Amino acid sequence: MKNLLRLEELAMFILGIFMFGLLGYQWWLFPVLLLTPDIGMLGYLVNNKLGAGLYNLFHHKGIAILLYFIGMYFSMPIVQLAGVILFSHSAMDRIFGYGLKYEKGFKFTHLGEIGKKNG
Repeated sequence: MKNLLRLEELAMFILGIFMFGLLGYQWWLFPVLLLTPDIGMLGYLVNNKLGAGLYNLFHHKGIAILLYFIGMYFSMPIVQLAGVILFSHSAMDRIFGYGLKYEKGFKFTHLGEIGKKNG
């Protein structure tokens, strides 16, 4: 099942690359911006609750899709770009087993505990 979920996330990552291509930005921007959603991890410098909250805000695919559609509706390509980057980054993270976080700590995710063999 784990491999099936990773393949699904890979398909979403490829979709994100495709959507980025439709926006017309220079391709070098994609890898440069791809890791920017990890800024949400800075909340862990304060405490686990803020860290999980910010991380989840910057890694929620629903928010990414909402941003993309808001940008599309209001003709704001930069907002569309933010949505595509958030979506692509979240898919990439989930390929590697990094899911949305619980307040218990960074390694506790909806996909299981990071670093623990989950089958």
